[in-house]
Amino acid sequence: MPHAELADSALQKLFDAAKLAFARAYAPYSRFSVGAAILSEDGRIYAAPNVENAAYPAGTCAEAGAISAMIAGGSRRIAELVVVGAGEGLCTPCGACRQRIREFAGPECPIHIAGPDGIRASFTLSALLPYSFGPENLGSGT
Repeated sequence: MPHAELADSALQKLFDAAKLAFARAYAPYSRFSVGAAILSEDGRIYAAPNVENAAYPAGTCAEAGAISAMIAGGSRRIAELVVVGAGEGLCTPCGACRQRIREFAGPECPIHIAGPDGIRASFTLSALLPYSFGPENLGSGT
């Protein structure tokens, strides 16, 4: 999917929230900041940064934090997601976060990958996680 333009004011707000979370990341070990923002199906935005820990496995990805904020806020479905990462390459969600996103989003959910200056690429969840396993596989489709 070609990258999305920020002319859409809803996408601009989502990007701005992800960029603010990116600026607030706690990444003293890797020095690799990430921010994520979710637009829920009810129109609310939830954002979070990555939070590292000296005991590396105990850190939290930005996407996981944004999903937790969404659940805590009472929303249950992701309509769209923006991830802002440092560096020149695309900062796509890690494998574990792709599965976390899948729990709360359908295959056609747009996921926008950005740097601090804007959107670099856009994908659907199914492009990032083809043939995924989700709630409906367990007979509890959401």
